Amino acid sequence: MIEYYTRRGDGKRVTMNKQEIMADLQEGMADACDMGTIPALDANELEKLFEIITDKNRVVGVEPGKEVVLTYDIGQLDFTGDNGNSGNGVDMGRLEAALLHERALGADTFELAHADYSIKPVKPVISNEMHAMEEIQNEIIAPYFYGAMPNMGLYFAPDGPYGNPADLMREYKIEESMAASEAAAEHLARDIEFVGTRIMAAGADGFDFDTTASAGDADCVGTLNGVKALRKACPNAYINVGMAGESVMGIHGMIEFEGDIVAGLYPHQQCKMAQKAGANVFGAVVNTNTSRSLAWNLARSVTFTKECVKQSHIPVHANMGMGVGGIPMCETAPIDAVTRCNKAMVEIAHVDGI
Repeated sequence: MIEYYTRRGDGKRVTMNKQEIMADLQEGMADACDMGTIPALDANELEKLFEIITDKNRVVGVEPGKEVVLTYDIGQLDFTGDNGNSGNGVDMGRLEAALLHERALGADTFELAHADYSIKPVKPVISNEMHAMEEIQNEIIAPYFYGAMPNMGLYFAPDGPYGNPADLMREYKIEESMAASEAAAEHLARDIEFVGTRIMAAGADGFDFDTTASAGDADCVGTLNGVKALRKACPNAYINVGMAGESVMGIHGMIEFEGDIVAGLYPHQQCKMAQKAGANVFGAVVNTNTSRSLAWNLARSVTFTKECVKQSHIPVHANMGMGVGGIPMCETAPIDAVTRCNKAMVEIAHVDGI
């Protein structure tokens, strides 16, 4: 039986035969269907996934006419960061990095980012960020956003003013834990409004929220309330709400946005919350299981994302990087896996962007 080169979720290169790949495609899809209570892919779509995974070319691409717009998170840090931050360690300024992405790499859009890539550290240096945004907008032609993670974990002790919910729960202080999460969420929303409205006033074309809900359901609610305030202040802004995971962790458990509990929501439900808050693009995320194959992870990701695209009333830009979207979880994701996952997400899940 023919053996095909493919990958594991940790990036290791392995060989599998057709029977093994098809079995993993079925299992990955079934896992998504079971967790999200969503429809399965049909037989033609599974066969298309098999063809993409076993394509003999090292790098694959979408068919002409099926190209989608690309956005980027972490801004210029992919160049200027060192290997400890997934960067290339190239010493250059933020203006030079933005122009390099636009004029040499053909980036459709790009964004300005603070070194920490989080909302909270931007607040005390907002004047510097506004100056940088205005300066770069005078040079760049492509839509230029501001990007940051809500990262509500920075609002808890020892980095912030509120008690750590996990520590409080270990002490059986459940009500205190929930109160700390709620206070941090309100603080986060205020900071998003503060940073967002000022960076938009400096000329930003939009705001890209990355890894929403990384600190759980209160992080999600704080971000959505911040987006709601930003939308009210900037009705024409491009606002992309990208998630941290396929399911919102219920660390608080009962916190609500607009009357609905957000804990446990999956991509096809998360997108509706983002739209209700005022986002006009949703960034769907499906996490990679490092102990399973590329086939298992990709089928699972495509199944979740396809249903999200089907139910969303706003464009869906799938998050496709290390550890999400079926792509292996490793520092520098292998290009054979990256291009296969992107092609599948465009041609089978029908995403509007990456």
